Amino acid sequence: MSQVPAIVDGRFKLFESHAILIYLSCSFPGVSSHWYPGDVSKRAKIHSVLDWHHSNLRRGSVFLVSVGLFLNTIVAPEGFPSSPQAAKEAEKILMRSLYKLETFWLKDGRFLVGSSQPSIADLSLVCEIMQLELLSDEDRDRIFSPYKKVVEWMEDTISATAPHFHEVHGLLFKAQKRIRGQMLTQSEIFCALSKI
Repeated sequence: MSQVPAIVDGRFKLFESHAILIYLSCSFPGVSSHWYPGDVSKRAKIHSVLDWHHSNLRRGSVFLVSVGLFLNTIVAPEGFPSSPQAAKEAEKILMRSLYKLETFWLKDGRFLVGSSQPSIADLSLVCEIMQLELLSDEDRDRIFSPYKKVVEWMEDTISATAPHFHEVHGLLFKAQKRIRGQMLTQSEIFCALSKI
């Protein structure tokens, strides 16, 4: 399918991040059950979050970073056609998604769907939101300031997966420093992002 992420485990090949997370959680001994519980109702709630993620949070965050604020504030000055209307729409979707995270998915616990420990849903959604680190501090603070519970949940998930979370996101943090320094050309920015 020419998509990433993808994995090869022996002769078995799989793409799509959520399918990969489920496969890894079920296939390897020693993976803690909180990542993908055996209880069918708990699994169904995790699937619900993962499905919601693709049609809501992903639409806002990815589009906002790739087409919205990111292109309008960094790349557009170098000749890339900007779309202020697209950025506004993406930000509306993102803000609605963060509101739902704050008031629905995180209403009953420290982690998604009322859990006391993170699941693959927490990991997937936090990784999605991490792309917003490429925005300016001002834009990031403006977006997250109304959502204290979301920020705490992100910190808790990052903490629960340390030190691996920072290892995996190392390229993102490097790109963030370079992009925020605004010393890159348009092609260098896309090159930095393609490594993430």
